[in-house]
Amino acid sequence: MTLPQCATPPTPQETAELRERYRVERERRVRPDGAAQYRSTTAEFGYFAADPYVGEIPEREPLRDAVDVAVVGGGFGGILAGARMRKQGLAKVRVIEQGGDFGGTWYWNRYPGIHCDIESHVYLPMLDETGYVPEWKYAPGDEIRRHAVRIAERFGLYEDALFSTAVTALTWDESAHQWVVATDRGDEFRATYVVTATGTLSEPKLPGIPGIEDFKGHTFHTSRWDYGYTGGGPDGGMTGLADKRVGVVGTGATGVQAIPKLAEDARQLYVFQRTPSAVDTRGQRRMTPQDVGADRPGWAYKRRENFLRIVSGEDAERDLVADRWTESAALLEKLLPSFRRDGEPDFEAAYEAADHATMNQIRDRVAAEVTDPATVEALKPWYRYACKRPTFSDLYLPAFNRDNVTLVDTAQTHGIERMTERGVVVGGVEYEIDCLVFATGFSVGVSGVTSGKLPVTGRDGLQLLDSYARFGPRTLHGFTSAGFPNLIQLGPMQNASSVNFSHILDEQAVHAAALVAAAEKADAVLEPTPEAVDAWRATCAEGAPDHEWFHAECTPGYYNREGRGRPNGPGAYPHGAVAFHELLRRWREENVGEVLRKKG
Repeated sequence: MTLPQCATPPTPQETAELRERYRVERERRVRPDGAAQYRSTTAEFGYFAADPYVGEIPEREPLRDAVDVAVVGGGFGGILAGARMRKQGLAKVRVIEQGGDFGGTWYWNRYPGIHCDIESHVYLPMLDETGYVPEWKYAPGDEIRRHAVRIAERFGLYEDALFSTAVTALTWDESAHQWVVATDRGDEFRATYVVTATGTLSEPKLPGIPGIEDFKGHTFHTSRWDYGYTGGGPDGGMTGLADKRVGVVGTGATGVQAIPKLAEDARQLYVFQRTPSAVDTRGQRRMTPQDVGADRPGWAYKRRENFLRIVSGEDAERDLVADRWTESAALLEKLLPSFRRDGEPDFEAAYEAADHATMNQIRDRVAAEVTDPATVEALKPWYRYACKRPTFSDLYLPAFNRDNVTLVDTAQTHGIERMTERGVVVGGVEYEIDCLVFATGFSVGVSGVTSGKLPVTGRDGLQLLDSYARFGPRTLHGFTSAGFPNLIQLGPMQNASSVNFSHILDEQAVHAAALVAAAEKADAVLEPTPEAVDAWRATCAEGAPDHEWFHAECTPGYYNREGRGRPNGPGAYPHGAVAFHELLRRWREENVGEVLRKKG
C-alpha cells in the first residue's frame, strides 16, 4: 500500500514547528492521574449503569440444568459464537447476557444520532447467511441492534438464553469435565464448554469530577440514554429539552454523533471539550443491492475481506468500500499491527509527511465549516492521525454555528475543574445547566474476566486472573489457556485486531466452533500445552512493532493509557488480521490435535 501523497512536502522547519505544537498541546491535556481520572459505574454510581430499556425484570427460578455450551455475553461476539456453534450441530447453547436482549454495545448505545462508523455492508456480520442487505452505507444503531436479533432468531439462540443476568463465577469440575456457571440470579448450571465474549466496550466510565455527587440537576451516560427525560428517540425530536440548558462531557465518536441532535433540541447546549476529535467527512447515502453486488453469492464475505485487506496494509486489486477509512488506511500503521514497512528507507519521514497532510486537511475543514474564529481554533486537532480513533460526520462541525451552542475548552485546566449544585466550573467560570450528559465511553478492553468481576477457576484451583498477573496473558492464538480446559476466550488479547472488530469477532467465532467440533469428534478435552502457549507468546513478542515512541508522544486517550504510553510487548498478533486468519485456517486443517487431550 502506498502512503497518501503530499502536494507539497513540508520543509524541515515546518515539520519541527508542527512537532512542537503537538508537544505543547499534549502537555496541556496530560493529567498526573492518568486512567485513574475515571470512575467505575459501580457502588454509589451504579445507577449510571442500570438498564433503562428492559422495564420490570421478571422473576424466575434459578437453573440447575446442563448445556453443551455457555456463552458469556450477548453482543456480536456471543451471538456469532452461538450461531457458529449451532451450525456445528451443538444442540444446547446458552447465552447469558446482562442486558435485556441481544445486541451488546448496540443494545446499550441508543443515543440520538447513533450510527456505525464502519460501512454497514462490511460491519454487519452474517449478511450472506441471513440474506439481509442494509439500506444505508452507515447503518443507524437500531438497524444494527435489529440485525443482532435477526441472527439470534435465525439460529435459535433465544431458546436457552438468560437475559438481565450476570455470570459471577466460572469453576472447572475436573471429575465431570464440565464448567459450573454461577450467576447473580442464583443459577448454578453446568456447561461442557464456556465461551467468554464479554466485549471490549461493555463497562461505561465516568470522569472523576470533584463534586459530581453535589450536582442537583439531571445526569445520565450516553450508553443509558434517558429518553424519559429528553423525549424523542435516536432520530431526535427531544421535546423535553426545549427549555433545558444541557451540558455534554466528551467529544469522541459518541459526542460527535449526539451533539448535533442535542443542538437541534436543547434550549442551550454547552460542549465541554478536553481534546477535539479529528472529524473527517462521512458521505452518508442510501445504497441499493446492486451498488454492493448483493445479487452475487458470497458478496458480503468478499466485500468485508476486501476492506480488511486494505485497512490491514495488504494489497487489493480494487477498493470496494472507498471511504475515508480506506483512503487513509496507510496512516493506521502505527495503530494496528500489520505487515511491516517501518524498516524501509525513509519510511518514517514519508509517513510523517503524509500524516501532516491528512491532519492539515482535517484542520482546514474546521476553518471552512465553523464561523467563529475562537471556536475554530479550539476544534482543531493538534496530534497525529493514529493517536486517536478518527471520527466522521457531516453534521458535527456546523452545529457550532448555532446561537444556542457554546464550546467550552477545558484543556488549560486538564478537564472540568469541579461541579456545583447548579452546574460545571471551568477556568473559574460556572456554567449553570439543568442536565449533564456523559459521552465518556467505555473502559476499552476491560471485561468481567480482566477486571476480576468474573473469577475463573481452572484445574487445581488455578485462578485465571492470578495467572495473568504473574506471567502476563498466556494463551494459544488468544483463545485457550493451559490449566483451563474447554474455556475459549474471544477478544483482542494475543489475537488479531482491526478497525472493523465485528469481522474479527466472526472469524473468532468460526475458530471457536471448530475447536469445539474437533473436541466433540475426538471425545476429548480442549486445552493447549504449556509449551504451545509459551511458543505463541514468543511469536507475538518477536514480531511486535516498535511503536512505543509514537504513542508516548500522542495526546492522552485510551490508545496510550491517557498519556502514559503504549508499551511494546506480546500483545496482538503482529502481522495483521489477514495473515492471522490464514494462520488459523491452516492450523485447524493441520494441527488442531495439539489442543485435544484424552479425558481422565
